[in-house]
Amino acid sequence: MCGRYASTKAPTDLAEEFTAVDAVTEKAGEERRPDYNVAPTRDVIAVVQRHPRDAEGNADPDTTERSLRLVRWGLVPFWAKDPSAGARMINARSETAAEKPAFRKALASRRCLLPADGWYEWQRRAATKDHKASKQPYFTHYADGSSLAMAGLWEFWRPKEGELLEKYPDGLVTATVLTTGAVGPLAQVHDRMPLVLPRDAWDAWLDPDTDAKADSVQAWLRPPSEQLVASLEIVPVSDRVNSVKNNSADLLTPLDPAQVEEPIQLDLLG
Repeated sequence: MCGRYASTKAPTDLAEEFTAVDAVTEKAGEERRPDYNVAPTRDVIAVVQRHPRDAEGNADPDTTERSLRLVRWGLVPFWAKDPSAGARMINARSETAAEKPAFRKALASRRCLLPADGWYEWQRRAATKDHKASKQPYFTHYADGSSLAMAGLWEFWRPKEGELLEKYPDGLVTATVLTTGAVGPLAQVHDRMPLVLPRDAWDAWLDPDTDAKADSVQAWLRPPSEQLVASLEIVPVSDRVNSVKNNSADLLTPLDPAQVEEPIQLDLLG
């Protein structure tokens, strides 16, 4: 699963990396602060591709535009009565998303990428007679510092009437992170991982006119290649990340393996 990640790069840098228009800074009019401990229900940056619309709201069917947008993490289905459902839908299993009422329409035409420096996952160890139960957080990221592109789905929700309409007059744009089976050493931390897409998958994944049933999309709804996983680095980090109140650069500082009880794959941690 993916329940916490880091997103510290400025939108202007992400726009260049993902060849997209920076609509985040354009709309906010101010610099976005780095987030070292992204938690569910926060606003996060997503890369989307849509047909541009004119002043009257008519879409241009002949062109698409890729842009960075702010979305709330935790998908709220369009049919939900209230936005509380989003807190339970921060992840969607890539194997079954096409079958789930909450995700299937989004998978068909509202796919996105969620840029991240890397994601946190906790390795759980059961209690034994010699050790008490523990959870060791690990941070997984590209060794070369480039951004991960986590596959996501986005949805638009708007209440029909009443107090919620007054509270959300423009509706909500929300998103979920797709997950898949963990590969290689990642499986030693957890059996699930975010669905990380390589650069050559981005065009087909983001194309709003390519149905999810197309081979060009289906090809990426599976665990990443061993080559992609080999480009990742897995490092143990402080359990300060456990609290969403902690949000500073030191959360990404690797722990010395000597500080970790039974660290995974020591060759990867050096």
